[in-house]
Amino acid sequence: MAQVDVLVVGGGNAGLVAAMTAREAGASVVLLERGLEVSRGGNTRHTRDVRYAHAADEHTPGIYETAEFWSDLKRVAGSRPFSEELARLVIDGSRELPSWMHAHGVRWQPPLRGALNLARTNLFFLGGGKALVNAYYHSAIQSGVRVRYGATVVRLRFASRDCVGVQLENEQGVEELTARAIVVASGGFEANVGWLARYWGDAAHNYIIRGTPNNDGKVLASLLANGASPVGDPRAFHAVAVDARAPKFDGGIVTRVDSIPFGIVVNQSAQRFGDEGADLWPKRYASWGGLIASQPGQLAFSVFDSRAVGQFIPPMFHPYAANSIEDLGGMLGLDPATLCETVTNYNDSARGDGVLDISSLDNNHTESLDPPKSHWALPLAGPRFYAYPLRPGVTFTYMGVTVGPHARVRTLAGDEFTNVFAAGEVMAGNILSQGYLAGFGLTIGSVFGRIAGREAAAHAAVD
Repeated sequence: MAQVDVLVVGGGNAGLVAAMTAREAGASVVLLERGLEVSRGGNTRHTRDVRYAHAADEHTPGIYETAEFWSDLKRVAGSRPFSEELARLVIDGSRELPSWMHAHGVRWQPPLRGALNLARTNLFFLGGGKALVNAYYHSAIQSGVRVRYGATVVRLRFASRDCVGVQLENEQGVEELTARAIVVASGGFEANVGWLARYWGDAAHNYIIRGTPNNDGKVLASLLANGASPVGDPRAFHAVAVDARAPKFDGGIVTRVDSIPFGIVVNQSAQRFGDEGADLWPKRYASWGGLIASQPGQLAFSVFDSRAVGQFIPPMFHPYAANSIEDLGGMLGLDPATLCETVTNYNDSARGDGVLDISSLDNNHTESLDPPKSHWALPLAGPRFYAYPLRPGVTFTYMGVTVGPHARVRTLAGDEFTNVFAAGEVMAGNILSQGYLAGFGLTIGSVFGRIAGREAAAHAAVD
């Protein structure tokens, strides 16, 4: 193959956006997708919405201006540092996403109802992430982007600060490709359980990987080995509570469990270990993956009663159900007496008006209970009781490569690679240091995909 202007490594949202943007800027573009055509799109296949700043518009019931967006991001980041410059760049750039995405084939649907309450802040794709992936591939190919499936990039080849090519493996063997500019959009290393185990030990083998098994960090490792400056805590990841019966890989969003605010969560000792009502679910749901990861055996149970049924989007598996807490404990393999004691203590501590409204921070709370439940603390009274078994469901890792505002990858020496750009999960750690905002990963990938594609095409034009 003759040298191409822009080579995009990774065929999920960020890579597709970069490829289309570079092509529209006049560059010749080849996109390397590790998956086969039937499984293309990486983790994007499991998404369903994007967060964006906006005034009143036809898509959402209300406004979500940049100041509130910024406040939400600061809240989930806590004391962890992140690049405020890049975060503001993403928030400002998110305003343009609905029109850009629509122009590239994405269609919208009314927001889903349930515990996440995202109608005002997020847009939902008609048909979900798979439909978005299909629309983008259609638009990319129609524009002239050449797509190669089943292409596993195993190494980037450097000469000083220039990436002179990539080495890939496919069914035909090993191949070398060259390009004037490279966009890395190949995700993190969450599917590499051995890499996770470096920081988490044997516990990592109990994690469920919500997305593609292809995100094993090969390209990230090659960048770091060639002097890219790392960013983000290598131990940190975005993880949520998923059903423990989910498959090891690719279970996606349908395995996530949203029942937590409606009851209590206990570990294998039938003891509570976290505040199930600490904040509104969109700002809190991502904390539970890490909380469960710190428990013995990385296993927990969401326990609730009939009052919660129908109040949240159900996962793909049915809950365990019983007429008594004792029977439920036996079904879960928990000590029935201890679970009864835990539920009784919780019920006795509950205070408030008893009205369940998960959309606001109500006054239903516990007193003299450790840990507390700050909101939605309604007693578990039956007549039937339910439970989901929970494990940490890892979505993506936060450690990646440092980039500047033009998406160029920075080096340990303090400068930048001449022709290497990054977008998506592989650089999200510049902005996401801990916690998560629903739909924000796709926002980062989309905004930086456009930046990386534009800058890569501009570099190729003058190279």
